[in-house]
Amino acid sequence: MRVLLTGGNGMLARSIESAWDAGNHELVPVTRADADLTDAAATRALFEKVRPDAVIHTAARVGGIAANIANPTGFLMDNLLIDTSVLNAAVAVGAENFIYAGSSCMYPRDHRQPLVESDVLAAPLEPTNEGYAISKIAAAKYCEYVLRERGWNYKVIIPSNLYGPDDNYSLSSGHLVGAALAKVHAAKEAGAATVDVWGDGTARREFTFVGDLATWIAGNIDASAEWPAMLNVGYGADFSVLEFYEFAREVVGYDVEFVLDSSKPAGMHQKLMDSSMATTDHGWKPTTHPRQGMATAYDRYLTTLS
Repeated sequence: MRVLLTGGNGMLARSIESAWDAGNHELVPVTRADADLTDAAATRALFEKVRPDAVIHTAARVGGIAANIANPTGFLMDNLLIDTSVLNAAVAVGAENFIYAGSSCMYPRDHRQPLVESDVLAAPLEPTNEGYAISKIAAAKYCEYVLRERGWNYKVIIPSNLYGPDDNYSLSSGHLVGAALAKVHAAKEAGAATVDVWGDGTARREFTFVGDLATWIAGNIDASAEWPAMLNVGYGADFSVLEFYEFAREVVGYDVEFVLDSSKPAGMHQKLMDSSMATTDHGWKPTTHPRQGMATAYDRYLTTLS
């Protein structure tokens, strides 16, 4: 089976490529250099060239809370274009197997905890990332419709937030873990006494080490037909924003003080997912504690600076 992997330069795709050992299955990672996935014609031409039997779709425009607030139109439309191009091309060339990487942002704001798969569309979304969430829900529903109408193996996995090697460490567009490591490192380099933290630090987030997810995907590609239409794959525990900054302080090895800025938006207070279906029935067993995973991520980050 030939498996096309989108988002080849992204954190998840790179980890999948590193973990790939799927017997006779050929993995074909593709990047923007191969095709601009917002361009439907270019995407169709790429799929016609590769002729995949299966697709693992990880490509997306992603960013942290500040980036989502600043440009909701971009996060909505760019991701709708990417997913429309990829999904239509996959169906057109007869790729009957498809794994779509969803997002915990698909879940409602201030809903029950932990969140189960049926909670998607159960209540209003978090406004700070609504555009991105709508795009991910639309693609997830398309996969559900293909599964229903054609009987093809189109499945959606819903990871929690991811972090690890090859994360985005931008202070303006990175997610919490990457930004926390970068901010504490920058403070260490500058000899600064403080680091600013958005919100009051009490918001809780579930982060999964990307290597755990990549290893599971690579090892379970043949079992995806047994998955439900949507499947949560999270770490199974959450931590406060302040705890993640404290992990970053330990990993970087710099005793900096955190200044909480409650005037800045913090997003949902809690977004913990129930991944028991994946752990009980589908072999999902994440093992990397955030402190350990952040140390691995920081080591890789340092290599990018040298």
